[in-house]
Amino acid sequence: MHIGLRIFFGFFLIVGLATVLTLRVFVQEVKPGVRQAMEDTLIDTAHVLAALAADDMKAGRIAHGDFARHMAALRDMPVDADVSGLHKDSIGYRVYVTDARGIVRFDSTGTDVGHDYSRWNDVYLTLRGKYGARSTRTNPDDEASTVMHVAAPIRDGDGGRIIGVLTVAKPNAAMAPFIERSQRKILLYGGLLIGAACVIGLACTLWLAHGLSRLRGYARAVAAGERAEMPLRGGGELAELGRAVQGMRERLEDKQYVEHYIHTLTHEMKSPLAAIGGAAELLQEAMPASDRQRFVANIRAQSGRLETMIRKLLALADVEQRQRLEVREPVRLAPLLAQLGSELEPRARQRGVTLRLAADASPDLVAGDPFLLRQAIANLLENAIDFAPPDSEVTVRLERRGGALAIAVADQGPGIPDYALPRVFERFYSLPRPHGADKSTGLGLCFAREVATLHHGDVTLANRPGGGALAELTLPAG
Repeated sequence: MHIGLRIFFGFFLIVGLATVLTLRVFVQEVKPGVRQAMEDTLIDTAHVLAALAADDMKAGRIAHGDFARHMAALRDMPVDADVSGLHKDSIGYRVYVTDARGIVRFDSTGTDVGHDYSRWNDVYLTLRGKYGARSTRTNPDDEASTVMHVAAPIRDGDGGRIIGVLTVAKPNAAMAPFIERSQRKILLYGGLLIGAACVIGLACTLWLAHGLSRLRGYARAVAAGERAEMPLRGGGELAELGRAVQGMRERLEDKQYVEHYIHTLTHEMKSPLAAIGGAAELLQEAMPASDRQRFVANIRAQSGRLETMIRKLLALADVEQRQRLEVREPVRLAPLLAQLGSELEPRARQRGVTLRLAADASPDLVAGDPFLLRQAIANLLENAIDFAPPDSEVTVRLERRGGALAIAVADQGPGIPDYALPRVFERFYSLPRPHGADKSTGLGLCFAREVATLHHGDVTLANRPGGGALAELTLPAG
């Protein structure tokens, strides 16, 4: 399973379980909490009414005295109240009074007068000086039919003996709308909480998974030896990890790069150094002036070759170590090609080659480093001039291809042998020049490829169907 999915499911599982358990506790506690609040209110009401009924109870007129008349009037009194959006239009209390033996002497409903309630907990416990209350079903098969009864003692004077019990009863169903509304709100806000947690968890997971994906892509590019810029910024842990990977990569690359270059440089310098050493030994001997001049010229040629090799190698090393362009500005390719054509015209004439420029692209603008682009294009042109036979043409065309500009350099030389095609961009790989000329350093095409990569472009070298080679440098249009 993808790490992003594992993180999301883990986060959702933890938050979901915590939310569900919390909601379960809240929902389960709503009903007892509301009933406890109702019981507290009934206790206050019972004690107030017991104090009001005491005089009539002592006088023996509880069934028809002032208390009874007020309760009857209260039963018929209209009620119009709005309790937090719930309408109340009647009084839901039932009040009954029992004597010291538990016999009902007054009932606000008028149904149970004369019945013996001495066995009910509200009456039984209150007559014995304890807190008396009960919750009884009116229908044994219906749990929703429970009625809460709370009793208070009626005393003969302040602190006197208990002469009766007043009980206030209220159906628990009267609290059902409040309980249901509270539960709905809890479930609604709980659902919103879970939804918000899912959105936050998904956002965090996507952020983390995106960062890990970018870091993984960077690590794979590093492992493949590609140019890659560390994609993460900031001071987060992922950015710190990315910078650590980048630092490790740079140290390893520096070490490998130095080892590789020392090896290749020493290998390539053996031949010219051997030629210089051999010529120097021979110059110590007596010889004709013409031979001496020939050996001196050979030393100069090999020294120049070493100088060119080192210069180009340093330029290539500088380009290869770059992860991105340090200079990026608009560059017009047509004037650049015209200027290079003028500069290389003497070299082409010396070899009997005609340079022909055709710029069909308009506009001809790219974004990049003008110095590097100039050097890369010059390498392609010099390579074509060196391989072109006398009395032939080297054609340079600038063409627009969709969103890119292509510089095509075509010569009429012998082309590239099949065995050399896969290796032409390797460092120090070079083919013999026509007419016995010395081989090049084998760094020009490699340099051009690195410059193209830095500019997010490409360079190719292939044989033309009609003979000769075709080098193409493709760059994104500016």
